[in-house]
Amino acid sequence: MADQSPLDAYSQVVAGVAAHLTGKVASLRVPQSRSGGPGPRRGGESLGSAVVFTSDGFLLTHAHVVGSAQSGTASFADGTSVPFTVVGADPLSDLAVLRTAGPTPPPAELGEADQLVVGQLVVAVGNPLGLAGSVTAGVVSALGRSLPTPGGRLVEDVIQTDAALNPGNSGGALADSQAQVVGINTAVAGVGLGMAVPVNATTRRIISTLMRDGRVRRAYLGLVSMPGPLPAPLQERFGRKTGLRVSQVVPGSPADRAGLRAGDLLVTAAGQPVEKAQDLQRLMFAEAIGKPFAITVMRNGALVDVIAQPSELVAA
Repeated sequence: MADQSPLDAYSQVVAGVAAHLTGKVASLRVPQSRSGGPGPRRGGESLGSAVVFTSDGFLLTHAHVVGSAQSGTASFADGTSVPFTVVGADPLSDLAVLRTAGPTPPPAELGEADQLVVGQLVVAVGNPLGLAGSVTAGVVSALGRSLPTPGGRLVEDVIQTDAALNPGNSGGALADSQAQVVGINTAVAGVGLGMAVPVNATTRRIISTLMRDGRVRRAYLGLVSMPGPLPAPLQERFGRKTGLRVSQVVPGSPADRAGLRAGDLLVTAAGQPVEKAQDLQRLMFAEAIGKPFAITVMRNGALVDVIAQPSELVAA
């Protein structure tokens, strides 16, 4: 038999991931009490997807998929449907945890998005436009993107992929070639790309807190940032090449009141080095709310120290 072509090998990987994950991704029907809810609508329902991630019926999806609803129905590829309740949602990460009232398929394995590289193969599994068990594949197009949520906030450190996503995919799995879930998909309709909230140490903390407490108390600074190169002298001084470039400061936010500006290059926050959005996000939990929060930035060629006081993030 002739050697397999690269296309055959690619197809085998995608088919293997699809076979492993399709049954573990639910199609959600979420009743909506108001117009304008996310996703395609049928008779007052919002449609989306969710990933089984524990053996006792916990599902992971997006906060914008469930909206203000407290319950709904999850359907699986084997034809079973079970009711679920919303355990909790976190608007800043756009993640939500659900709990089913009946049996679910075995859980998917959560991976580590921080190990992804641009160009890596990824497979998206979800229920676009209500079409259950749909699979698309592509590559990681970029890392560290920012994504606006329906509530007007920005989710940072997002994965960009060219795997085709459509309304209804939101809440589904983005998996690597080992069928590990590295992201939770969200559809960006009409622009030829998709985004996914990464699964990493920060989101694992959010998920476990939602499971335990039903909500996450989050600190809020009010800035949007992206990695930016440190000047050569600072690279040598701090032993790293990048900081976080502030691209936007929300008017009236704690960052604005502290005097942070667009163009500032964050070097440290709370005494910790910051190189990517996740470095700042992992500091934005309950213990930072209302406390002095020291930030060092590079501004006009000089290091400047500012003290912010993060507020508590509240629902939009």
